[in-house]
Amino acid sequence: MLQTLVPITCNNTTDGKLMTSVPTLIVNFQPCKSDNDHLSSISEISLRSSNNNAPGVVLSSTAIELGSVSTPISDWYWPTDGKIIKNFSAAEVGNKGIDIAGFLGQAILATSNGRVVYAGNAWRGYGNLIIIKHNDNYLSAYAHNNTMLVCEKQTVSSGQKIATMGSTGTNTIKLYFEIRYKSKSVNPLCYLPQR
Repeated sequence: MLQTLVPITCNNTTDGKLMTSVPTLIVNFQPCKSDNDHLSSISEISLRSSNNNAPGVVLSSTAIELGSVSTPISDWYWPTDGKIIKNFSAAEVGNKGIDIAGFLGQAILATSNGRVVYAGNAWRGYGNLIIIKHNDNYLSAYAHNNTMLVCEKQTVSSGQKIATMGSTGTNTIKLYFEIRYKSKSVNPLCYLPQR
């Protein structure tokens, strides 16, 4: 794990290092590989000013990429096979998950053990959606399913078939897959095993 002083807003360089000009916060981060092999993920943010140890600025974000988490990456499994056609984006209006292409009826699997907390189609833009709670910190979401094979309050196991791929709520056959850590969208590629 690396530690650096960074300003409130910073950008990743192509070599995965953070650029900094005015030290304001202490940020610990670890590399997280994605398909572009240069994404760094923030694992801990100290909300103290690096200059005087006084309380610092409280950061708020709709998405945080975490590399150091309570559930090891080896405990997460790919929800389906297929090419990633849209990556995660931490931008405020960015894609909060990944889109995986496939074929109609392709198996969608639970990415980790958990309990189904939602199975329905009431959320606009997601079509047939399943949300699984894995523990107090983690949820995973599976959208645009053709058929849903689980119901709310049902316990599921890693690798269990929970749905079939479809195009409900969209015009393309795909799986929209999202992982949330403490209600914040995180990059699924930081959790799923490399393939």
